[in-house]
Amino acid sequence: MSTSLDVLGDKWILLILRDMVFAGKSTYGQFLQSAEKMATNILADRLATLESQGLLTKAVAADKKSKFTYRLTEKGVDTIPIIVELMLWGTKHCPTIVDPGLLAELQAGKAAAVEKYQRRAREKALA
Repeated sequence: MSTSLDVLGDKWILLILRDMVFAGKSTYGQFLQSAEKMATNILADRLATLESQGLLTKAVAADKKSKFTYRLTEKGVDTIPIIVELMLWGTKHCPTIVDPGLLAELQAGKAAAVEKYQRRAREKALA
């Protein structure tokens, strides 16, 4: 558990992964627009951490050479069930805001939803 927390035990890391999976975000600018208002230095550091830990890859964007896009690796895709469980726990025990459609989807069939979002992340990584 300690080694898992060394990688995933940071709020900002989990929010970046959440945004990649459920909001389809893949660029620095998109991550900055998140409701949590992450500072630019923290975002840059956490993206570098996720890349160095092998949870995502960074590539030059097709539309602009000065922009990068981020995609989940298979190791990153494996975090989706963890993120889902944290979201469900949070909505049960804490005042939190989760998209009602996503929450309904997760509550109706967690396993199917996890599979769907893992498939989407894999497809996006190959695109």
